[in-house]
This record gives sequence, C-alpha cells and structure tokens, in this order.
Amino acid sequence: MTKKSYAKVNIFLKISGKRDGFHELVSRFVRVHSLFDTISFKIANCNEFTLVGNFGCDTNKNTIFKAYQILSKKYSCVKDYFQKHKVIVDKVIPEFAGLGGGSSNCATFIIMVNEVCNLNLSKDKLSKIGAQIGADIPFFIYEYDSANVTGIGEIVKKYDEPILNIEIITPKIKCDTGDIFKEFRDNFYTEIIKEESKELLNMNSLDIVKKLSINEANDLYLPAKKCNNNLQNYAKKDWFFSGSGSSFFKLSKVN
Repeated sequence: MTKKSYAKVNIFLKISGKRDGFHELVSRFVRVHSLFDTISFKIANCNEFTLVGNFGCDTNKNTIFKAYQILSKKYSCVKDYFQKHKVIVDKVIPEFAGLGGGSSNCATFIIMVNEVCNLNLSKDKLSKIGAQIGADIPFFIYEYDSANVTGIGEIVKKYDEPILNIEIITPKIKCDTGDIFKEFRDNFYTEIIKEESKELLNMNSLDIVKKLSINEANDLYLPAKKCNNNLQNYAKKDWFFSGSGSSFFKLSKVN
C-alpha cells in the first residue's frame, strides 16, 4: 500500500488564548498538492517495527513510531501486520520548516493502518488518536484541502474554496519552535479578539493574504525573526510565513 503525505501552509496563524499549558490558536490550514512525501507498506519479515526514511530524529521520537505504539497496544492485528511489513517513507517535505511534514506522515500512517487492518474507525476517532501525538495531526487526518483549525489544533472544520497554487521557499535556517514560542510569550504576546477571529475564519485565503501583511498574518513571524534575523531576507512582497517557520509561501489562483 502506498499513499501521498501532503505538506500544509498556514494562511494565517493567530493565538487566541491558553489552555492547560498549551496555546490556543485560530488558523487556516491549506494542503499543498505540489509537495508531498510518499509512505509505503512493503512486505518484509520484521522482528520489530521497521521504519525506513531519511528522518531528522531517532525512530523512537518519530511521529509514525508514536502512532504505531498507540495503535499496536490497542489492536493486536496492527502488531501482527507490522511483523510482516515495513514502513518506507520517501521524504521530500523539508523537516522543521513549518510545513507539517511529521504531522502529515503520522496522520497518513494512521489512515493507512485503519484501512489495511480493517479497524473501521471514523475520522473523528482517528483524529483523537492523532491529537495525542501532535496538535497539527487532526487536520491531516480529515484530508481537507482547506480548513479552519482552532482550539489547540483538535477542532478542524472544512472551509470550501478553490484549490490554490502554492509556491514555497524554505531557507536553510533552523527554526526552533520552543524558542520561538518562548520569544512570543516573553516579548510579543497578544490574543486575537473574537470579532477579528470570526472575520478571518469566514474569508477565503486569497482575500486574507490581500488584507494582511506578513507580520499581521502570523503571530509567530516577528518572534521567529527575532530568533533568526536572516529570515527577513526572504520576506518579499506577497510572501507569507508558515507555522513557526522557516518556510515562506506565495498564493495564486489555479489557471
């Protein structure tokens, strides 16, 4: 079995509050059809869960492995399946770049396991499993092209709009999400008001990028720039910042 694992960008990303030590957000996630990893389940005799791919972390910290641990403990058929199959990930999405590669990989793996092992779990149930591992994973579970994401990432509502061309640049600058959120809390903290939140959630993505500047669209851009001054060299006209970076993107209509 083989499936594409798509990247995402945040058209806007605003902080709306705090809950249980986490930041609540208001954001528009859009799937990038032109950028994806490929995940395959291949027949192999495996003494233990086998994950093959060019990852920037150890296997025990990988989101796919974390998903396997949760699923195999609950469903014996999952453990049995991966004694006879290995997981191969062809990595194309840059890691630690604000594009959700690890979250997308995890969600895609969960969706594939649900199918091959006939778990017959709903998207809502799969989303709750994913949310135990990472805040962005529920968006990828639902497989929407565009969605409004709120709460700490667990509330995902489809937003109907045309598929967009998304051009991406990822500088070779490592953005540490923890450092950026600390900088945000210490020096840039603000919360979006309900009226502004409602307005953005009802606007299509092209209108949002026409209305907002890069600073206004993403609450994490200025703290990210403070942590990594070279980011400002990529903030060209009509380019926006995804997640906690370091990727920038530009939108246009599909011809």
